[in-house]
Amino acid sequence: MTLAFLVHDPLAGTLMLLALLWLSAKVGGELAVRLKLPAVTGELAVGLALTALHRAWPLVPEVAASPAAELLGGLGVVVLMFAVGLESTVPQMMKVGAASLRVASIGVVAPMAAGLAGAWLLLPEGAPFVLDLFIGACLCATSIGISAQVLREKGAADSVEGRIIVGAAVVDDVLGLLVLVAVSGLVGASATGGLGGPGGSLGSELARTLLLALGFLAAALTLGRVATPRLFRLASRFRGEQVLLPLGLGFAFLLAWLGSLAGLASIVGAYAAGLILEPAHIVDLEHREKHSLEELVHPLVTVLSPLFFVLMGAKVDPTALFRPRTLGFAAVLALLGVAGKYVAGYTGGRGTRAAVVGWGMVPRGEVGLIFVATGAQLQWHGTPLLSPDIQAGIIGALLLTTVAGPVGLGWVLSRQAPKALTTSHRREREG
Repeated sequence: MTLAFLVHDPLAGTLMLLALLWLSAKVGGELAVRLKLPAVTGELAVGLALTALHRAWPLVPEVAASPAAELLGGLGVVVLMFAVGLESTVPQMMKVGAASLRVASIGVVAPMAAGLAGAWLLLPEGAPFVLDLFIGACLCATSIGISAQVLREKGAADSVEGRIIVGAAVVDDVLGLLVLVAVSGLVGASATGGLGGPGGSLGSELARTLLLALGFLAAALTLGRVATPRLFRLASRFRGEQVLLPLGLGFAFLLAWLGSLAGLASIVGAYAAGLILEPAHIVDLEHREKHSLEELVHPLVTVLSPLFFVLMGAKVDPTALFRPRTLGFAAVLALLGVAGKYVAGYTGGRGTRAAVVGWGMVPRGEVGLIFVATGAQLQWHGTPLLSPDIQAGIIGALLLTTVAGPVGLGWVLSRQAPKALTTSHRREREG
């Protein structure tokens, strides 16, 4: 009777998959740490290995196609960015706002120009120019989730460079989205025979996206700071136990959803939620529950964020990646992408470590994969814009930068102690 129930239990397969993901993530992370690499590097490698094992032995679950893994991985990166936001305040972020804007601007322009030149040189003659543009657009993306995890592991999330990286990634998300909209619109306009009519719709789409993105961020960081203290002061009157964590997560998920409605990645909204929730706003609840919100969120980050990184690694096709020609194409694009982001680190300003900022902007991760997924749906005169080999090459380049980013960032952070933004950070957070 019991065995029959287990066989027909619809939850059994998901439970086995999650057990595999969590155990393999910890093993991969441990191996990476023993090799003096960030744990996230091992989690990415484990995801790639699981996909290869599934190809060789179908009894191993297909992680990349699992809705449960997709859901929990997405929750993991949202919770991670909420936790990163909790470690800073809006006034502290304003101190590095100009530097973040400079880093983000160069971090979009330089990699895109490098990718555009590399694609023009590497692609066969006759390839459409819009394909070069799209490859350049893929290289301008930044994944803050990976760098944020490394910064947390190294205790540098509270450093000047850590705040510049996170702030630049938020701006980078807006700029990268606009680039993707522009290139996608250009592909559609060119493929239909001209830029006259579609060009006008492209301009209006760009304006709409920019207004929505800027409007959301402005509202979150102004109205949110005004409304949040009143809402959580009201919540402190609740008589039930364990109120702080559910309300905090609900607030983070709400802003993440609103951010997605505004055309931004949901992780930007989650980060904004953490930034808004300053300790002074929730001090009554923290005092009553004898734990800070950061302490309550930390176990969730530990549990869920590894699933996101394993899932990212699992989405890479190992057979397409390791073809010699594709691997060479991926390596050149990755090198150009790393160089473009690294250059941006030198615009952080005096007193910052350019290498830390530069390496922190290198990983593409889930943002780059979103770009590729968009490109896979684009048609050029009735055929897909991205051929299988080119698509695999771009994904390979994204994977290489995703691995190179945390490795380089972990290395430079290990060489020097992070520079604190202020010696009275805790007092600023509490006051």
